[in-house]
Amino acid sequence: MKNEIILFENQGVKLEVNMDEDTVWLTQDQMSSLFERDISVISRHIKNIIKEGEIDEESNLQKMQIPNSDKPIILYNLDVIISVGYRVKSKNGIIFRKWATKVLKDHLIKGYSVNEERLKYFEKTIQLIDIASRIEDEITGEEAKEVIKVINSYSSALDLLDDYDHRKVVKPKGTKSNDMITYENCLDIISLLKFNNDSDIFALERNQGLKSIINNIYQTFGGEDVYPTIEEKASNFLYLIIKNHTFIDGNKRIGATLFIYFLEYYNILLKNNKRVLDNNTLVALTLLIAQSNPKEKGIIIDLVMNFLIK
Repeated sequence: MKNEIILFENQGVKLEVNMDEDTVWLTQDQMSSLFERDISVISRHIKNIIKEGEIDEESNLQKMQIPNSDKPIILYNLDVIISVGYRVKSKNGIIFRKWATKVLKDHLIKGYSVNEERLKYFEKTIQLIDIASRIEDEITGEEAKEVIKVINSYSSALDLLDDYDHRKVVKPKGTKSNDMITYENCLDIISLLKFNNDSDIFALERNQGLKSIINNIYQTFGGEDVYPTIEEKASNFLYLIIKNHTFIDGNKRIGATLFIYFLEYYNILLKNNKRVLDNNTLVALTLLIAQSNPKEKGIIIDLVMNFLIK
């Protein structure tokens, strides 16, 4: 694919952005200008991002030879730019990420014949970046890294779809069961949480909201389950506990605990003796659910299910 140069301008920041191989590329010097941070700060963040395994060095940077120079410059793609942007928590970084993802979307639509399913996943990845940008000032650096990992994991669905298009893999399906968890068992699980001793209002249920949610996930229409698979039930279970403010205090902690119980009850918590999602990923998911708009429920449910059926 032919390399393109695209102009980005905002609040005095003017950058010539390289676009190639379905992503955008910036140098450390350009990131320094973009995020208004010293180049040594940008360099340190990139080294830590690579060292901590947040991104793969080989596939996320490229070297370009400059005329009349023996030393090539290093360009970093959008994955690196996003990771650096979260670490420096820059407003310009948010604006740039939104601009860059729009440019990529336009490029894919105009430059390629993309099937509807692949475009849908790409658009949802952009939505997740927007949701994550809303909580930048409310979370720690470690939590921000986990949020990025969750979004990156979701975007890998594009690769899975590509494999499916070429009949390399069978598209995954969820599992089904006629068994049901009970309201009483969930209350027993909640009563064991240590946080009950820390607050007088922790786990105080609003109008038996938990019972209503359990009835909701098992509801049927025309003799068929509204949520056919265990994975879809589990995702809605976690989402509704958090978004409905089911309890006066502790919705994210209780939701995460009951979600794990739900997966264990149906024997889908482990795959190949490994948990389908670790504690850090679960924390990131609860943060994204809490911050999301109710209109974004579809993308959030899709995100949770991505970890259960990939």
